[in-house]
Amino acid sequence: MARITMREAISQALWEEMERDPSVFILGEEVGVWGGTYAVTKGFYDHFGPERVRDTPIAEAAIIGAAIGAALTGLRPVAELMTINFAFSAMDHIVNQAAKLHYMFGGQMILPLVIRAVGGGGRQLGATHSQTPDAIFAHFPGLKVVAPGTPADAKGMLKAAIRSQDPVLFIEHATLYQTRGEVPEGDYIVPLGKSTIQREGRHVTIVTYSKMLEISTKAADQLAKEGIEAEIVDLRSLRPLDMAPVLESFKKTNRAVIVEEGWRSYGVGAEVASRIYEEAFDYVDAPIKRVAQAEVPLPYNRTLEQMALPQVEDVIQAVKEVL
Repeated sequence: MARITMREAISQALWEEMERDPSVFILGEEVGVWGGTYAVTKGFYDHFGPERVRDTPIAEAAIIGAAIGAALTGLRPVAELMTINFAFSAMDHIVNQAAKLHYMFGGQMILPLVIRAVGGGGRQLGATHSQTPDAIFAHFPGLKVVAPGTPADAKGMLKAAIRSQDPVLFIEHATLYQTRGEVPEGDYIVPLGKSTIQREGRHVTIVTYSKMLEISTKAADQLAKEGIEAEIVDLRSLRPLDMAPVLESFKKTNRAVIVEEGWRSYGVGAEVASRIYEEAFDYVDAPIKRVAQAEVPLPYNRTLEQMALPQVEDVIQAVKEVL
């Protein structure tokens, strides 16, 4: 084990997979000479060379289109989008080509493609650069969507994504790069599509993922001081969505709070709540609460931005309401 940052864990996974498999290559804006907007690929260009670390124009449709073509011809591209907000410029390629080609051609084509994208708010980047549209992409069958909340999961899931035969959207939260955690060294793999219990508890189930895992953990720490034991289920993957740990926890606690950074309407929380009601209705002792971002474009002003984003106090209030 080594205690490293999320940034280092992601970089480590990329480096190890590129050393292991010569068909893996990186492409994106400023990934090469500059070393990546968030310094994840710093040093890669000098070590692996321009053939495997390719700087691209500022053209997301071209980046994803080229990555799809490369995957179809036997390579394993890792395409970086500077922010998930720019994925909308490549929406047709992502949801109409990458997600569907394997199915539409009867399995004759495989797309071992990873799209790395930075999501989330909290860095004062304005409404068009701070969105959490995870649920939009998770809506489409054929595309795997994952969003790790710990450095260990970031490393293990990225390595699994690169080895996957399916296209994977790998979402990295912008404010988690400096988060530190224990990460296994060497060939460490975390299977995609598996939720996990991050904290044991018996009074209420908190379902969350990505940045909101950090917020939920802080809330659980404060609640514990009042004798309230919250169990935290980290989804980690939005498609496929593993509800088994969620339902198992809910049947124990009979109460749930779902915490997401995206907007409440039509979001991840709505899907999880519906599944709980459908599959564990007899265990419901209180209405399921959802904690999410305010229904506004995220403000630029720091104070207003923090007011709009889910905070520890919001989770605590929701937990106390269901109790």
